Amino acid sequence: MNRLSWFNAVSLTLGFAFLYIPMIILIIFSFNESKLVTVWAGFSTKWYGEVFQNQQLLDAAWVTVRVAVFSSTIATILGTAAAYVLVRGGRFFGRTLFSGMIYAPLVMPEVITGLSLLLLFIGIGLDRGILTIVLAHTTFSMCFVSVVVSSRLVTFDQSLEEAALDLGCSPAQAFRLVTLPIIAPAVISGWLLAFTLSLDDLVIASFTSGPSATTLPMRIFSAVRLGVSPEINALSTIMIAIVTVGVITASLVTKRAMVRQKRDEMAAARTE
Repeated sequence: MNRLSWFNAVSLTLGFAFLYIPMIILIIFSFNESKLVTVWAGFSTKWYGEVFQNQQLLDAAWVTVRVAVFSSTIATILGTAAAYVLVRGGRFFGRTLFSGMIYAPLVMPEVITGLSLLLLFIGIGLDRGILTIVLAHTTFSMCFVSVVVSSRLVTFDQSLEEAALDLGCSPAQAFRLVTLPIIAPAVISGWLLAFTLSLDDLVIASFTSGPSATTLPMRIFSAVRLGVSPEINALSTIMIAIVTVGVITASLVTKRAMVRQKRDEMAAARTE
């Protein structure tokens, strides 16, 4: 059994400290009484109340959540379909071009993506707003979903689908009843990844948003240019708490699904 060496332990500790100590400091100073974010003046939760009374932040948060939900859902549907075609479609005319177009946003700079989408929306006369942000986020997050789902489909046992077809299922029924439940953890992971990318995006949203649609990252960036306020610390702490709860919930759901799948496989093996 390999033991953790002192070098690896120190490197791991420094890495985690570099990542999480700034977050811990931010959370601590979100409870600061003073308006100065670097001067501790006592414990207080008043800035959380200020956040929920700031209508501009609330409107931007609502826009961000709506955009993230719609764009991640559409990206998951399209990305799953693209992954299924790439893995199960075999060789077909234009496969290389199709796969290149799917994976291009992975390596494309966000500035180029945002600028090209802006020119597209201007060219077709589409007013910028929530719809254009949803289309833009769907475009760049769909490839991430496709990568996640493709990795699961590659290891998927096609004999299960073939057995369902032999038992009378149509291809659509076999996908819905057999394939989709098995790849569901990958699909959920892809949706969560797309949702997180949409929540975090600033560059592309800056190009494709309009006066009536300002996302939360854009609002925060505009605020911190004038100096970090305790409200931003409180808002960031709330976002960290929401993400933490979401990650824990997704991990528990995925683990429960894996345990159920393993139990079903063991039960099927005993009946053979």
